[in-house]
Amino acid sequence: MNGQTSHQQPKDGRHDDDAALTEFLASLMDYTPTIPDELVEHYLAKSGFQCPDTRLTRLVAVATQKFIADVATDALQQCKARPAVIKDKRDKQQKEKRLILTMEDLSKALREYGVNVKHQEYFADTPSAGLDPASRDE
Repeated sequence: MNGQTSHQQPKDGRHDDDAALTEFLASLMDYTPTIPDELVEHYLAKSGFQCPDTRLTRLVAVATQKFIADVATDALQQCKARPAVIKDKRDKQQKEKRLILTMEDLSKALREYGVNVKHQEYFADTPSAGLDPASRDE
């Protein structure tokens, strides 16, 4: 009996996994992802992948949405961990309420996922960066 019981347990577990996967894939047909199917299909085709199954396209969209949400959450944590530079008391009140996400925050978050972001020397985090002091007052 022990031999039969041990063979049935993995089979039942696998059957449950297959049923859950089938149910999940079926639910993707009713789900409208944030990232449109056409956009996902474009980038999949650009990378050489073609599949007529909409469920697979939506699965990639859901995975991409999850990745973006994780990176954004991590970048927000990086932003919150960064010490705020306070110029005067009036700025102190505004800094406590408002966070500014920079490319440095995003780059650190992406680095944790193995994505290295390198920006050009002329890239600016602020609209006034790179302008001479006289034109900043305008």
